[in-house]
Amino acid sequence: MYDLSGIKAGMKVLGADGAPVGTVASVDGDRIRLEAVDIGSHAGHKHYIPGGIVAILEGDTVRLSATGANAVLLDEETDGSPAD
Repeated sequence: MYDLSGIKAGMKVLGADGAPVGTVASVDGDRIRLEAVDIGSHAGHKHYIPGGIVAILEGDTVRLSATGANAVLLDEETDGSPAD
């Protein structure tokens, strides 16, 4: 797994295809918490993506090894259950 210690709040998260996934709120253990999206049923929910799909850090951007569409399928709620 990639060393997540360099990931900071406010960094953009992009899929391997350049598609935006979200913005880092924090790193919690081996997961990245994304800033909350206040849209529909996801309003106010904390969403996480696994740190294991981080490929590289480029400046203020976290690039994932998964495409944006696949990364969204891997996002989780606080308790680890699927977000979708």
